[in-house]
Amino acid sequence: MATFVPRNVFPAIHSLPRSYFLGHHKAGLDKMKTMLSHIDLVIECRDYRIPFTSRNPLFEENLAGRERLIVYTKKDLGSGGQQKDRNRERLIQDFQQPTAVLFSDYKDKTSVRKILDFARTHATAVNSLTGSRMMIVGMPNVGKSSLLNALRGVGVHKGKVAHTGAQPGVTRKIGTTVKIIEGEESGEGVYLMDTPGVFIPYVPDAEAMLKLALCGSVKDTIIAPTTLADYLLFHLNADDPSVYGDYVSPTNDVMVLLDAMARKTGRLQKGGEPDIEASALWLIQRWRNGHLGHFLLDEVTPETLESEKRAHGSVGLSLSQGRKMVKELRKQKSRQKHLNAI
Repeated sequence: MATFVPRNVFPAIHSLPRSYFLGHHKAGLDKMKTMLSHIDLVIECRDYRIPFTSRNPLFEENLAGRERLIVYTKKDLGSGGQQKDRNRERLIQDFQQPTAVLFSDYKDKTSVRKILDFARTHATAVNSLTGSRMMIVGMPNVGKSSLLNALRGVGVHKGKVAHTGAQPGVTRKIGTTVKIIEGEESGEGVYLMDTPGVFIPYVPDAEAMLKLALCGSVKDTIIAPTTLADYLLFHLNADDPSVYGDYVSPTNDVMVLLDAMARKTGRLQKGGEPDIEASALWLIQRWRNGHLGHFLLDEVTPETLESEKRAHGSVGLSLSQGRKMVKELRKQKSRQKHLNAI
C-alpha cells in the first residue's frame, strides 16, 4: 500500500471575498471611541487557534490610550495541554510585551479566575469610588459574550446576560455594563461592557480569510462550504488524518471525504445522492466544536513571530484605506471577468 503524503501547500484562491466589514461593525467601533473616556481597561479577545489572524489593528488605532489585556479565547479548541502548547503560549506572551496576555477557556473556571484577578488588581490601582468600567472587544465570534457570561458567573455568581451563538453577528450593539466583581467598602466593584465584533476593513491575504471563515468570524454563506472543508482537510492531514478514519482512508481529495461522510451519516438527497454541502458544514462544525483534533491554523514559531512583527510594524489599514482596497479588488475581478468573456 502506498504511503499517504499530505499536501504541503494549499492552493491560492484569489477569487475569495476579502471584506466582511458591515455597517454595525463601523457603528459599534464609532460608539466604542465615544465611550473610551469612561473606560479603565480594554480586554481584547483573540481566537487561540488564529492568534495572528484574529488580531484587529483597528482596536489599537481607535482605542489607544487605555491599558489593554489580550485574552486568547477558545484555548480548549487549540491546545492539547502539552509542553509544546505551553512553549507556544510563552512565545506569544513574550511577543506581546508590555501588553498583558492570558489564555482562556470560558468553561474552565481556573482560567476565568485569572482574568478576574487581573481585573481586580487593575481596579484596585485605579481606586475609583464609582467602580471600574472595562470594555471587552474583538473580531466577530471570538467568544467575547461567552467570556463575559463566564466572568459574571464566576465573579458574582449570576446568570448569563449576553446572547451567544455559533454564527457571527449575535451582538450588534454595545450593551449595558454588567458587574463581574463585587465592590468593597472603598468602591462599587468592576463592570464590563459587551460590544459587537468588529471585522477588519480589508483582508490582504486570501488564506487569512479562509482561517477567519473556518473559525466562524464570517457567516458560513460567504465562502463555499466545500472550499472551507478542503482547507480544513489540508490542516487535518498535517496534524492527524486518523481523526476522520471512521469514514475513509487518508486522502487529499475533499470530495472523497465528504461523499463518504454523507453516506455514513445519512446526509443524502433525493435518490440517495450524497449531500456534499451539508456534509461540508457538518465537518466544519465538528472541528469548531473540538471533535477533530486540537491545533492552530496560524503557525507560531520564533520565525513567524518575527515575520508578524515586520508585517504589522504599523497599526494596519485605516477604514478608508480598506474601502479603497476592496473597491480596487472588485475592479480587478470585473476586468478579469470581461477578459475571460472575450
